[in-house]
Amino acid sequence: MKLKLNFFPIWLAGFLLAILPPDVWAGGGQPKQALMPKHKVIFQVTDSDPQKWYLTLSNAKNVQLELGEKNVAIEIVVYGPGLDMVLLESEAGEKLDEAMKRGVRVVACENTMIGRKLDKADMYPGIDYVKAGVVELMEKQRQGYAYIRP
Repeated sequence: MKLKLNFFPIWLAGFLLAILPPDVWAGGGQPKQALMPKHKVIFQVTDSDPQKWYLTLSNAKNVQLELGEKNVAIEIVVYGPGLDMVLLESEAGEKLDEAMKRGVRVVACENTMIGRKLDKADMYPGIDYVKAGVVELMEKQRQGYAYIRP
């Protein structure tokens, strides 16, 4: 009888793992959706024009002010000529810092970096990286992110 009692909790745990969706086990038993903000937006920056950079950063800030920082996930994907925005000596550095402190995720396209012979040492500190900026846009839109290109 002891064998059955010791075996039962293991069997029950295995059964629950098998029948419950994986999202239930994410984030301490809460579904992943409950951890994501209600609103999600992704901005594309592909211009080397500093006015477009500031417009994008201003748009991101305005979205946070309107909806609340904790209610929106914001990502800015930078590739092509827009990569100048996130270079180490970017004139937008102060605004980038402000945005990242507010929780805005700024990501650079590694394909563009390779094409321009840049590495992470050339890039603004604190940004993130994706292999392909266009694919990142596609993935985020598939996940329900609104797409904005200022």
